[in-house]
Amino acid sequence: MSVSEILEIPKFYYFDSGNDYSGSKGDFAYKIITAEKLTAKTWHGRLCSEKAEIEHEEEFERSEEGFKAMISWLEDKYEAK
Repeated sequence: MSVSEILEIPKFYYFDSGNDYSGSKGDFAYKIITAEKLTAKTWHGRLCSEKAEIEHEEEFERSEEGFKAMISWLEDKYEAK
């Protein structure tokens, strides 16, 4: 079950366990990188994040609150496309 009503994103536990995640909806693509903080990247197109031109990138605290802020940020970027 996704925590977003728009994008397929696992629950916070997945990221707090140290996992990265990438996904897409239409031509909107995103990647979440887990380290000391959560880093979210977005771009358009079918290329992987290493080959794509990253349009937006933001860091969030690795906490439930930071995770919720990240979800909201990703949804805003998707809706602004």
